[in-house]
Amino acid sequence: MTTVQSVEAPTGAARNWIPICAHADLIPERGAAALVRGRQIAVFRAFDGHLYAVGNRDPYSGAYVISRGIVGTRGEEPVVATPMHKQVFSLVTGVCLDDPATAVPIYPTRVTNGTVEVSVE
Repeated sequence: MTTVQSVEAPTGAARNWIPICAHADLIPERGAAALVRGRQIAVFRAFDGHLYAVGNRDPYSGAYVISRGIVGTRGEEPVVATPMHKQVFSLVTGVCLDDPATAVPIYPTRVTNGTVEVSVE
């Protein structure tokens, strides 16, 4: 069974899904880093089961550390605060809630037969 956990592909668009890890290996509210086709991606599993994948590079420091950030919510919005400068990014849109002119890329995720997959296209 396949379950899309975050951003879906636009209607009619084909996605190339890359396996990352077993869903059971992701600890809720903790990030994991993955290298997918030359891109560092931070993957998060929320307590409610949703998966989120964003770029792992902190645009403020240039360090690849977002996967080590603090996961939580701001209002109803699932977010991650970067570990270096504590800017808060939406896990849904990638937009920095403290500076809306800055964003990190987001990537569609899904779980297929217990394996987390991400699309970087």
